[in-house]
Amino acid sequence: MYAISLGDGAELRPLEPWHAEEFLGHLDRGRAFITQHIPFGAHATDVASARAVLQNYADKRAADTGSLHGLWLEGKLVGGLLFRVFDAATGSCEIGCWLEPAATGRGLVTRGARVLIDWAFDERAMHRVEWHASSANTASISVARRLGMSRDGVLREDYPYRGVRQNTEIWSVLAPEWREARARAAHNDH
Repeated sequence: MYAISLGDGAELRPLEPWHAEEFLGHLDRGRAFITQHIPFGAHATDVASARAVLQNYADKRAADTGSLHGLWLEGKLVGGLLFRVFDAATGSCEIGCWLEPAATGRGLVTRGARVLIDWAFDERAMHRVEWHASSANTASISVARRLGMSRDGVLREDYPYRGVRQNTEIWSVLAPEWREARARAAHNDH
């Protein structure tokens, strides 16, 4: 399968059911950090349940409704990106991320998200890419900003997590905005 270099020893690769043991090890290393704001992977507590999470996204990929992409650093799975929602008919999708603590602060999510957003707009003719984050998740909101997304609004206290009703910020970028920003960046590089 593919492995896209993100520089500095980092790669973006498909994250598939056969990675279940590696995925579980990664979640175990970062579980408390990963689940601070979202329950991603919280139910993956053994190889079978880790495989079930990965199989769910393999099924979404097969149905063209979502996908998982791992972030490997020096050959070790340290996080990932996902299209939680992918709706080709409406041209709208939602991208998200997770990382274990040792991989933070390196720009892996931003670099990986750029690859996937380019693909969504250029290869799949998407019109809108969304990013959803708890208002308390400042690291995730910072990624949305670095990607040039605009904050569309806040869903106030829209879901309970760990006994507290969370605010969810919705950020997005539209295909024409993305292409314009990319062209500006390319022009400034010359």
